[in-house]
Amino acid sequence: MKVLMNKTVLETILINIQPYLEKKDLSQITSHVLINTQNDTFFIKATDYEIGIKYKTNNIKIINQGEASANGKKILDIVKSLKDDEIMLETINDYLYIKQNSSKFKLPMFNTNDFPLFPEVEEKPKFDINSHSLVRSIKKIAPAIDTNNPKFELNGALIDIRDGFINLVSTDTKRLALVKIENQTQNNFSLIIPKKAISEIQKLFFDEIEMFYDENTLIAKSENFVFFTKLINGKFPDYQRIIPKEKQFRILLNRENMIESIKQISIISNEMKIIFKSEKIVFESLNDDNIEAKTEVEFKTGLEQEVYFAVNSRYIMDFLSNIENSNFILGFNDSTLPFTLESDNFITIVMPIMI
Repeated sequence: MKVLMNKTVLETILINIQPYLEKKDLSQITSHVLINTQNDTFFIKATDYEIGIKYKTNNIKIINQGEASANGKKILDIVKSLKDDEIMLETINDYLYIKQNSSKFKLPMFNTNDFPLFPEVEEKPKFDINSHSLVRSIKKIAPAIDTNNPKFELNGALIDIRDGFINLVSTDTKRLALVKIENQTQNNFSLIIPKKAISEIQKLFFDEIEMFYDENTLIAKSENFVFFTKLINGKFPDYQRIIPKEKQFRILLNRENMIESIKQISIISNEMKIIFKSEKIVFESLNDDNIEAKTEVEFKTGLEQEVYFAVNSRYIMDFLSNIENSNFILGFNDSTLPFTLESDNFITIVMPIMI
């Protein structure tokens, strides 16, 4: 293989594939990228078995067809060190050479036949979703995805497709986040996508995409890349049961006022007590270190009796930082029961702290 390529194009692709590489064990083929050429197209793949990406570009001059593998991190470090000019990639024997003017680097290659196979989309069912809607929705629910939970299904986000809607759901058992998107689909099904894949999807899905799936894999195709992730096998909690069917009280609150007050109290403690009185809202820190914080906002709540919630304020802030409207709705029945935060098609259910 012998190709000439613009440095900026190659560097951008190499930066984007870094999260897909094996970092700890450099003896693994998955610490390498796989490069190959077909006709006038340059392909580069990376995978850690759990997630994978294949980029393609025609912004290249192919002198000799072929394929190569080399450590993805080292190639990026080399390319970054070079000038903003054309770069040559060439394979000689079992080495990949990276050349530019008087600079030359040699990296050992592994057997390209050992590189993991990527899943194919043939005969897999497909569903359509607007990529921008998907990214916006995933960003809203991502903070509620759990980490290292022994119940593996909680370490990912649920895509639940049924009855003309796509529900995206996540929970860390202390809160549940849900976004509902209108979507006409032929089949009802659900997928649990790992947290790492959720993070990469937010960076990738800005072009028009096609989505394919089976019981083990989700594949996304655009004009410039193919992305895949292994799915989490398991039964996601019945989130519909967690959402309160009726709320006795619903208060329209101002986003900026809540953010400002919560930020003040969180200087002392993330755990706080929010008291809703008829004419104002009071915010107090919950802390055992003889340190206190308190502030209040003049606000007509419409409540006849005082109601309070003891909460981890981070859950409220995660919701408020991901809504576009200046107002949102707080819904509740009792101080000891979960309450809801709602804005358009986005809802978060929060479990209060018992004090």
